[in-house]
This record gives sequence, C-alpha cells and structure tokens, in this order.
Amino acid sequence: MHSLSRLVIAAALACGAGAAMAHNLWMKPSATVLSKADWVTVDAAVSNDIFFFNHRPLAVDKLTITAPDGSTVAPVNLHKGELRSVFDLKPEQAGTYRLALVNHNVMGSYQDAAGQRKRLRGTPEEILQQIPADAKDVKVSEGHTRVETFVTMGKPSALKSSGQGLELVPVTHPNDLVVGEAVVLAFHVDGKPAAGVEVALVRDGKRYRDSVEEQSFKTDSQGQITLKFAQPGMYWLDADAHDNKTSHPRISERRLAYIATLEVLP
Repeated sequence: MHSLSRLVIAAALACGAGAAMAHNLWMKPSATVLSKADWVTVDAAVSNDIFFFNHRPLAVDKLTITAPDGSTVAPVNLHKGELRSVFDLKPEQAGTYRLALVNHNVMGSYQDAAGQRKRLRGTPEEILQQIPADAKDVKVSEGHTRVETFVTMGKPSALKSSGQGLELVPVTHPNDLVVGEAVVLAFHVDGKPAAGVEVALVRDGKRYRDSVEEQSFKTDSQGQITLKFAQPGMYWLDADAHDNKTSHPRISERRLAYIATLEVLP
C-alpha cells in the first residue's frame, strides 16, 4: 500500500494531528452522477480503513467546490464530528462539480547541540529562520497534496487543471466510469505529463474482505494509465510522486500526493 500521501497529508490536514501518521484520507459523496438537481452528502475522514470511520475527521476548512461555469460554490450544513466531517451540496448547473482540498506545507527537522531531534512546521521562511547555525542533520521538505472527488448533474463537462502540483487530467471523465469499459487517466505535475507516477486503486469494502485487493499502476511516458474496472462501487485512488522542484533553494525535496474518490457504475 502506498504510504507517501498518508504520511504527508495526515499531518497537514487531519484535525489536531501532531506528527504524521499512516492513515487513509478521503472524501466520499453519497452519489457522483445525478439526472436532476438534488442533494449530495459528502463524508470526509482520516481513517485506518478506506471509507470506514475509525480515526478522526478530515478538516475541510480549505475545501473549494468549483461549479461547471468556474464559479465557487459554498458547502452547506457543514458539521465536524468525532470521526468524520460532513457537508451537503446541491448541484444546480448542468455539468461537473469539482470538490477539492488542496494543501501546501513545509516540514523541517534538525538535531540540536544537545542531540535532541527538533521538528518544525510552517512557511519555508519560518522554518529556515528557526534552524540554528550549529544544527546537525537538517532535513527540510515541502508537500503539495490534493484530495478531491467529482459530482456531475446531467452531462459531464470538461475539467480545468490548475497547473500546480500533482493532478488528475482526465482522458476518460471521472464521472463516466462503467464496469468493463477501458478507462484512461492522465497525471500531470505542474501542468506537464508525469511519467513514472505510482498509482494505487482500492475498491470500497476493504473492512469486509480478507485482503485489500489493491491494484497498482505506473504512468507511462505520457503520464497515463489504462485500466478496466471489474466491479462497480466506490474506489479510492492514490497517486504519489516526488522531485526537487522546491519553492526555496534550501529545501531539498518536494513530495506530491493526489487522492480521489471515483464511482464506477454497472
């Protein structure tokens, strides 16, 4: 099971989390395809098992819902419980709504003169200013993460990428997934096709199976993977990459993570 996105995002997005922990992050809508304007309820959580509430709520204060015309729609009935966050959305426009949580964070650590490991979080400037001149074993990295899902009312519409971080750039629309039909998904980093990105796919119901049944893929030279879904249901997709294209010369590594919830229909 891939661990990068969980290690990066759990510390950045999980409400109240201190150190990074290996947990799954997700937003799960009650439906992704609507024939008419109707309510959709979305659960958001950080969990030990995919799509099962057993750890803590996922903070959704940075949630952005983008309507088909590019406008921003506010979630309603927002509630944070002990194990999940919940909000509602009623798509009124024909087309596809993109629900996204995007986070950019920087993490640093060093060993002080007494040999104690110190950990830091904040902006690059804040972290670098706090590292003493005599610090040893200095490590500073930044993470760019995106957690999202899609809801379409009527006919699916085109999705515009931001050109920042690791993103899904659909060849096959994410709300047009059907059992047995070929699906092509492309992944871009900063707006360009990304080869060698590791992608994991897990079907809902892991808690009730003897094995995770994870499918693993790696993007080709065009940043694409091709697959067919054998069973209907909700799927958790996790893609991970890393490079040295950081926002500051003293930051050595950039970790990129992308997570999406996709629904496959019979």
